[in-house]
Amino acid sequence: FIGYKKFIAEKNFVFKNLTYLFWVALIGITFFNTFIYIAGHTTSAINLALIGTTSSPVFAIVLSAIFLKERITPLRIAGLLFCIAGVIVLLSKGSIDTLVAFRFTAGDVWTLLSAFVFAIYTVLVRRKPATISPITFLFATFIGGTLLLLPFFIMERLMMPPVIWDKHLFGSILYIGIGASVIGFLCWNAAIARIGSVRTALFGNLIPIFSTMEAVWLLGETITVVHIISGALVIAGLVLANLKKAQDKKLQ
Repeated sequence: FIGYKKFIAEKNFVFKNLTYLFWVALIGITFFNTFIYIAGHTTSAINLALIGTTSSPVFAIVLSAIFLKERITPLRIAGLLFCIAGVIVLLSKGSIDTLVAFRFTAGDVWTLLSAFVFAIYTVLVRRKPATISPITFLFATFIGGTLLLLPFFIMERLMMPPVIWDKHLFGSILYIGIGASVIGFLCWNAAIARIGSVRTALFGNLIPIFSTMEAVWLLGETITVVHIISGALVIAGLVLANLKKAQDKKLQ
């Protein structure tokens, strides 16, 4: 309701930027969600997290440097490497054998594609017109992405067995719709507007760390030395990548 009211108030600005909003909706909503959910059906959870979490910031940094002219400083590269190392330590559980056993599958290709298109989305959000508020931007891209997905949804419903609803499925979809979609995208877009696409992308490496914390809290899992080392590496990487004053002085 709030989004609709803002959309109506800013509809003239929306219509002036329809081409831009179309590409943002297609890439960030339609393509990203489709690719990541296809990947989830055809690859392991560790591959999904490892490839997606580590590759998307790399893609975002490269694309931002090319199209937005954002500087890639040595500290940001060092921070990125620390973050990647932390994620790898966490997902491999500190085991070389786990990394050696890592194998690419068709689902991993979908994961890479999802990471790449989300990196493009991250760069595109940086170009959001100032005349469009964050709420209207999110409302317009969600509506656009939904409309683009609608024909494929109808085809799937005609070809696949009917969905069997239960409280677990309903709760999962409710969380994805409100938490991972509306709140998640709104916060992500706000971060891009404030600190840029490169620094925002690096914070995506915190996802496995937060997942671990939630597993300890909600599932009663135990924190191990691997978790501590992984978290320390990721946090150190983020600190390095965000030492803005030091970077700016060095580049002046």
